[in-house]
Amino acid sequence: MKVYTDEDASPKSLRTGTIAVIGYGSQGRAHAQNLRDSGCKVTVGVREGGKGWTRAMEDGFAVAEPGDAAAQANLIVMLTPDMSHEKIFENDVRPNVRDGDTVLFAHGFSVHYGRVKAPDNINVVLVAPKGPGDLVRREYELGRGVPCLFAVSQDANGKARDVALDYAASIGGTTGGAIETTFAEETETDLFGEQAVLCGGVSELVLAGFETLTDAGYKPEVAYFECLHELKLIVDLLHEGGLAKMHEFVSETAKYGDLVSGPRIVNGEVREQMKAVLKDIQDGSFARDWVLENQAGLPRYNALLQKDLEHPIEEVGRELRKRMPWLRPGSNSAANAPAANASIGQSNDHGTRRAN
Repeated sequence: MKVYTDEDASPKSLRTGTIAVIGYGSQGRAHAQNLRDSGCKVTVGVREGGKGWTRAMEDGFAVAEPGDAAAQANLIVMLTPDMSHEKIFENDVRPNVRDGDTVLFAHGFSVHYGRVKAPDNINVVLVAPKGPGDLVRREYELGRGVPCLFAVSQDANGKARDVALDYAASIGGTTGGAIETTFAEETETDLFGEQAVLCGGVSELVLAGFETLTDAGYKPEVAYFECLHELKLIVDLLHEGGLAKMHEFVSETAKYGDLVSGPRIVNGEVREQMKAVLKDIQDGSFARDWVLENQAGLPRYNALLQKDLEHPIEEVGRELRKRMPWLRPGSNSAANAPAANASIGQSNDHGTRRAN
């Protein structure tokens, strides 16, 4: 597998035209600022009078309604929520694209599942940073970059792949390393990761652990610490150095428990359910359900979300976090220190192994 770096891209190629960044949320703001600092001319496409319009103006950008922004540009970047893409594309983008223009997405959902169907005379590409917008911006400012995926769905003029790679370079992606993929692979793996592991899997595992302990008579506060609070320490270790670093910084007892009990929790039945989740993503069932849920006004979504927010772990957590000032935004504390400075179940001898 080739990882594309700055040497493989020509970000200067994007400086000859105008880039319309449609949307000014977390990713939109980061992309627009990084593009500008890379020498690109950027117009932010947002609805007049909205928060995005005001913030983009405060940041010094030219702003315009999405359709007007698209009309000015030869590269149009769709950075609004997935469910808004179809309407914005049909009403604002399609009427204003010309032969050889490029429309770029940061997630392939709306293209892969046919919500956006572009005319044959334009390029359709994907550049997906593997991190939130504030990280994309922060790493760029430090002269580094967040790795990204890039892909081509439609190449109208033979230049689509170059545009995608050059765009990745302009937001810092090739400094972090860019990997070529497809719209299908990016979309399906992203949705699976969110549902089975990162959001759905982790949150359900936390709640199940909390309920198991409290049902057995243990204090909710203690269960909160063991099943939710300390999760960050493990995630940081995994993020920084994979399984090897986690094993290095937890105790031998914790390691043994991991190795013998982990497979009892994530067992064959769980793996079969993961396959079923993946199948729903691959055959479009999840996408159809999500589109219909939006069209119905989100009744099931809102009910399930409210159920989550009313779980006892939320009340316990709110009270305990009041005594943790390092968790408050802007706090200069150990919460932002490298995970290597933390230990899980360390005995005294292992606990002395700290990163300087």
